[in-house]
Amino acid sequence: MLFPYTGSGSYCYADSLAMVLGDDSPGPAVIEVLTGSPFGMQLLGGTAPFFDPAGWDGGIGLNEAVTALGWECRRTSGDRDEAERLLRAARTADPVLVGPVEIGLHEHRPGFGEPIGGDHYVVALGVADDMVRFHDPAGHPFATLPIERFLDAWRTDTLDYGESYTARTAFTRAREVEPAEAIESTIGTAIAWLTGEHVHPVRPGTLRNREAAERLAAMVEEGLPEETHGHLAHFAIHVGARRLADAAVCLSGIGLSSSAALAARQSELVGSLQYEVTTGRTERAAAALRALGPTYGELASRLREERRA
Repeated sequence: MLFPYTGSGSYCYADSLAMVLGDDSPGPAVIEVLTGSPFGMQLLGGTAPFFDPAGWDGGIGLNEAVTALGWECRRTSGDRDEAERLLRAARTADPVLVGPVEIGLHEHRPGFGEPIGGDHYVVALGVADDMVRFHDPAGHPFATLPIERFLDAWRTDTLDYGESYTARTAFTRAREVEPAEAIESTIGTAIAWLTGEHVHPVRPGTLRNREAAERLAAMVEEGLPEETHGHLAHFAIHVGARRLADAAVCLSGIGLSSSAALAARQSELVGSLQYEVTTGRTERAAAALRALGPTYGELASRLREERRA
């Protein structure tokens, strides 16, 4: 039996979409799996580790999840005046899914106020007295920011992907789709992420899956740069482990038991890195990464086999 994880985590785009869909949402865990994020690992540009596929990002993931769930929405970007109009027109019953934004400029968070190159997604609920009211899925319901500061944070100059002022509005259900049907419909995409057969461009120098894991293991042994260590310890490891744990539960739920078991093993390996990296146990961390590397190709093979069965 697979034991699901419930608790806090960095699922900002999945949580935001779940809020917008309301009672019709299958929940952020299912949404996260539908985005494709669990199906791969990358060393972005050869230096920055992420436990998500090469070429993937939160915006691509949102598009995949919305479509798989049978929904449609209006997507706009690039125009600050239009972004402000959408914010002012937003209502609790008709919110705006905002992102990516520069999380470092979200000054409602203690210690923030400068760009840090971190992406984030929130749900805007309206404007009163030039203060934007929004739900921040990182633990801040009904947060507020001055509208000019909110718009400043909505620029993507400091981020690795995305267009400034990207908004998703006017969500409508085009067809009824059960969560299991949605998960089944994305298995082919999951395989494409795992094998590198997707159509999305990859930054030059980026390593994927086994190569990424082996290079990161070597980096751990050589001594991680402070920024990379902090990124792994404070974000990448815990979100990567959770994605894979949720993938295991979702795959098990549609009868792909062998693939689910392997995803659960991947989650254990990634989750085990938290203590090893945080405390500097480099030998054990490197060993876990080298054990993780071959599992991505194996997961693609198992998904293919079970999908045909």
